[in-house]
Amino acid sequence: QVQLVESGGGLVQAGGSLRLSCAASGRTFSSYVMGWFRQAPGKEREFVATIMWSGGSTYYLDSVKGRFTISRDNVKNTVTLQMNSLRPEDTAVYYCAAGPPGSWPLNSAYEYDYWGQGTQVTVSS
Repeated sequence: QVQLVESGGGLVQAGGSLRLSCAASGRTFSSYVMGWFRQAPGKEREFVATIMWSGGSTYYLDSVKGRFTISRDNVKNTVTLQMNSLRPEDTAVYYCAAGPPGSWPLNSAYEYDYWGQGTQVTVSS
């Protein structure tokens, strides 16, 4: 069992930066693939980024490549999403998720077993 709590969302102007954090409980955190998803009003949940259990491999949505960076700390049981050069279209509720190792990359919501409650990110133009 893994419990996830996100933090770090907020309101930022276009071109600005935010850093999202996800704190995980559970002794088996390091065995899980971790991911970030987002959901804008009226839209389906969308994959953003994922990181292998070891942190050695990452995978991103094309539109965030070069702007977002996912990382993890298996000692502190945290995963972070650094978001730079934010755009209004990045506005959404961002969710942290944990899933078992499977067919890499894990970029579909159904592949993840545990979810946080979400944190709002709003980018103004």
